[in-house]
Amino acid sequence: MTTADPTALPAASGAVAAPARPARKLTGRLGVGSIVFMVIAAAAPLTVVGGGFPVGALLGDGIGAPTMYLVGGAILLFFAVGLSTMSNYVPRPGAFFTYVGYGLGRPLGLAAAWLAILTYTTVQVAVYGYVGAVMSGYVVSLHGPTLPWFLYSLAMVAIVGLLGYRHIELSGKVLGVFLVCEIGVVLVLAGAVVATGGAEGLSVAPFNPTNVMSGAPALALMFALAGFIGFESTAIYRDEAKDPQKTIPRATYASLIIIAVFYTFASWALVMGIGPSHLMSELAKDPSAFIGTVTARYLGPVGGWIVNTLMITSMFACVLSFHNVITRYQHSMSNASVLPTALGKVHKTHRSPHASSIVQTITAAVLMIAFALFHLDPVLQVFTWFSGISTFAIVVLMGLTCLAVIAYFTAKKIKAGLWKTWIAPVIGFLGLAVVAVIIAQNFPLLIGDADAKGNPVFGTLTVTFLALMAAFPVFGIVQALVIKARKPAAYKNVIDTISTIEE
Repeated sequence: MTTADPTALPAASGAVAAPARPARKLTGRLGVGSIVFMVIAAAAPLTVVGGGFPVGALLGDGIGAPTMYLVGGAILLFFAVGLSTMSNYVPRPGAFFTYVGYGLGRPLGLAAAWLAILTYTTVQVAVYGYVGAVMSGYVVSLHGPTLPWFLYSLAMVAIVGLLGYRHIELSGKVLGVFLVCEIGVVLVLAGAVVATGGAEGLSVAPFNPTNVMSGAPALALMFALAGFIGFESTAIYRDEAKDPQKTIPRATYASLIIIAVFYTFASWALVMGIGPSHLMSELAKDPSAFIGTVTARYLGPVGGWIVNTLMITSMFACVLSFHNVITRYQHSMSNASVLPTALGKVHKTHRSPHASSIVQTITAAVLMIAFALFHLDPVLQVFTWFSGISTFAIVVLMGLTCLAVIAYFTAKKIKAGLWKTWIAPVIGFLGLAVVAVIIAQNFPLLIGDADAKGNPVFGTLTVTFLALMAAFPVFGIVQALVIKARKPAAYKNVIDTISTIEE
């Protein structure tokens, strides 16, 4: 049975009034620019262009890979329409789990919450592992000492934890500086390629349908979508935004469009820089060294050194941004009575979820130590395995959110426009469903579970990780049912006290 929320306006008005300010609410005056900085930093543009694109092109459709960033951006744009609309009618932080809870019911809301925690935690530790390996090699290349990768990872965890403990605006400023630098060097490189005419002349070969559909375009799309993880986190900063009703939707669209255009242009420039006919042979040598090779050719050794340095700062910006996202998810879940009360505390001076930040820092450190004790390779295992999990999970979360948007506006009979509440979310859901099927079929490749010929195999490793993924949302559903049975009053407070559709 559905109960009315005393703070809500009648459904016919098409809006839900903001609730009274809770005692543990985060505050801030983040503008569109600050949120966009943090979101794009989470996407790690230089890391995607220098690391994700070469692998996607090598395993996917070769020179046609740049187009997949446009395709991925288009799919996510339909998703963003529903996400932005929902953020105006459900004025609360929490993003995925809040929206799914409002649209599909509390049990699925908590399932989405735990799946989101898994998503952002795995992508964060994946990058921690990768940056540890990169920094270890980077220091050696500068004639420094040879140290284990996990020491660099732990140092990064500590620095991120310190920044995450303080006010969000400090993180925004740090991310802004790093983001400008990494985008700037890529644009300089792309400008040099365009100015010189590239290796074989400038062309639109990467957008030729024949090239786009060559090889394995499904794999290329999968890697392209992985580069967008983080853009959807704008809603989690709602309580810290200057004008949430305008800031959150604008930041969401701006982040997505900037990311899609940047990835497409930068990857096209790299293809032109090496030459379409030489792309695959160059990638086959070492995809991780590809952007350095192109940079050295057009910007010289100094340019190559700068790019390698900014790759590290790009990954740092990525983990810092995801740290902020995870701590705010935990904070919102605490205030929704599904995590310990302590995680919802807000620092008196920094106005940050400091307790949640400390827990997340400890979690990341413990995982890094565990990976080291099990002698896992930071790139081939830590990065590959956990980025595979996060990619699959985020697509499932987005698909659930599209369904939640449709269900919410249909049940509440809110007239917010057919395009925003039905057409765009349906198109977004269908696109994400197709991608989810593609990822499921190729999931073994994401975590390196393949036979001698490189074909995906659903072996022990794949089954273990899929079971892990399933365990998180199942735990959320069970938790909701347990709370409902044992503490009916507390159950009504789950998903920020407002009832969802009839259960």
